[in-house]
Amino acid sequence: MPVQPQASVQSRAAGAGIVHLDQVSVRFGSGPSAYEAVKGATLDVAAGEFVAIVGPTGCGKSTLLNVVAGLLEPSAGQALVNGRKVEGVTKEAGYLFQQDALMPWKTALANVAVALEIAGVSALEARERAQDLLAQVGLARFTQRYPHQLSGGQRKRVALAQMLIRNPSILLMDEPFGPLDAQTRGMMGDLLLSLWSADRKAVLFVTHDLEEAISLADRVVVMSAAPSSRIMADHRIDLPRPRSINEIRLDPAFHEYRRAIWEDLRDEVMKAYGAQDKGEGA
Repeated sequence: MPVQPQASVQSRAAGAGIVHLDQVSVRFGSGPSAYEAVKGATLDVAAGEFVAIVGPTGCGKSTLLNVVAGLLEPSAGQALVNGRKVEGVTKEAGYLFQQDALMPWKTALANVAVALEIAGVSALEARERAQDLLAQVGLARFTQRYPHQLSGGQRKRVALAQMLIRNPSILLMDEPFGPLDAQTRGMMGDLLLSLWSADRKAVLFVTHDLEEAISLADRVVVMSAAPSSRIMADHRIDLPRPRSINEIRLDPAFHEYRRAIWEDLRDEVMKAYGAQDKGEGA
């Protein structure tokens, strides 16, 4: 399967999707010491689309997620979700961080159910729904275990269930599988794809792992090195679904995508390493 021609950033961003970033810039501080993390980022994510963002360390990938989540206000431009300007925390979004936020004094079941209980759902209904979701992520036998009794992969499954139980229309995922070993990361990727295929929520997935991005996503968006990071490329990934993480990486087209995207990314990664050697950047 030949690699599809790269779509321009401008044409990809022409029509607003469920998530729409319109010329978003983010600056920290003011005056001569101000630091511009992101400059003029424009991006659409359609309903049901899985978009991965890659780029060098410190390039603002997480910053864009925080803008969509309503945790960070842009210095210029705007973010829209479902056609409405993001003002305050985005209730339609679920956020999965690199480090889980499990409460150590609660069982896996209680950690998942609490999101509904806070929203006013009865404790009985919340626990029934949490039990069902934990079964979907393969933890039916571990509902009464505490976080310290779970492996890293099991904890990540609880965190995934914790995010999904509110049934958000948008999933924001910031290096969610980063701390896991390679084998567990592959298993978590397959689980995520299985859950996503059931209802096709919109996903923005940040990762440093280019192969992970290609394996999971419909599109891979490439950001330039900091400062003033910009969206510099947007690649459509035309690989068949459903996918298995390990099997799709044997497809010759996978390697063509990897080569093409790495050509965009390589120089930016080297710039970021150079800035770090000089003590610049994050």
